[in-house]
Amino acid sequence: MAMTQTPGSRRVHEIDAVRGFALAGILVANIGFFADPRYAVSTGTMPITEGPVAWFVSIAVLTKFYILFSFLFGYSFTLMSRDGVKVKARMARRCLGLFVIGVAHGFLLWIGDILTLYAILGLVLLALRGISARRAFVIGCWIIGGMSVIWLVLAGLTLLDPAGGAAPLVDAAGGARAEELVRSGPLGVLTFQAETYPGLAAIVWVGQGPMALALFLLGMAAGKSRVLQEPERWARLVPRIQWAGFGVGLPVAAFFTWAQARGNALELLSMAVNNVASVLLTAAYVVTFLQVIRRFPAVGRALAPAGRAAASNYIGQSVLCCLVFTGYGLALAGRLSPLAVMGVAAVIYAVLLALSAWWLRGHRYGPVEYVLRWFTRWARPRREVAHAAADPSHSAT
Repeated sequence: MAMTQTPGSRRVHEIDAVRGFALAGILVANIGFFADPRYAVSTGTMPITEGPVAWFVSIAVLTKFYILFSFLFGYSFTLMSRDGVKVKARMARRCLGLFVIGVAHGFLLWIGDILTLYAILGLVLLALRGISARRAFVIGCWIIGGMSVIWLVLAGLTLLDPAGGAAPLVDAAGGARAEELVRSGPLGVLTFQAETYPGLAAIVWVGQGPMALALFLLGMAAGKSRVLQEPERWARLVPRIQWAGFGVGLPVAAFFTWAQARGNALELLSMAVNNVASVLLTAAYVVTFLQVIRRFPAVGRALAPAGRAAASNYIGQSVLCCLVFTGYGLALAGRLSPLAVMGVAAVIYAVLLALSAWWLRGHRYGPVEYVLRWFTRWARPRREVAHAAADPSHSAT
């Protein structure tokens, strides 16, 4: 399967389509917290065993798509590095831009923002930019394996403490207050954000940071090896990736979902095996998606504009979710069924796809990408219109 590139540029549209696909998973994973903010303050997780929709989201989506975004971030970094420019200064400014935007995003819109984490880890990736593809791959795998070992050790320690396996208490009063704040109006929303975001940001950095870094490195290894630009080199491995991903990843994801409600050593064990299984399942998603857009190119063309403006879409999801579920808009938090929430997600995704295609017909990059390029290049993007299409770095993930 030959990758499609814009004439005169190195832009690979299938990579943009994969970003667009990843955005769908990110939206489905995040929207439940907008729909019912009690989860953010009572248990810190989705109610993963409450009904078929929650089971589907946990098995098929949770922990899969943020690692795909992380992989694409690492891959995009290698494309940016090939420009023959001062990568160190540009990447440092890019990370600064991501961090500033992420903090504003977290305090104003989405308490689970991941852009600040990406900004911090981006500096780590910058420091490691000189390592070989093989070494980046090995370090990434060691991080994943090390995290699994840590969870296994914690599971063993839990067995030694009879009280350690107790399920966490649910803060019903805190959950009710969160819901009331979010629905009460803009001031209530801002109060909830200010109270919740700093603590949850720390949880995101610690809980997702190591896996995100590992996938940054795997993405960098793939980028250095031109894996996505030269798919014919690994086409023979596609069936094996699908067998490993769907045959192993899905059953482990189901076990992970079931065990999360137990609050004991099984929960920690499930987290250990899910670290590896999520990567396998995500890889199966990607190779299958690439096959789909090869057979049905219209699918790739429909999703690619969103992938080109990935940061704008990521923040756009939060804006629209806030308008639907919080006091910024309709204040429907806690009032829709899980199936209705998924319907809202589908509508939001479709709206953003349409807006992305419309916007990019007249602009080289999305609104947030404009700001990021300004930080990255330290010059107004309009001065670089002639080169924008050839620069893959403007598709921030």
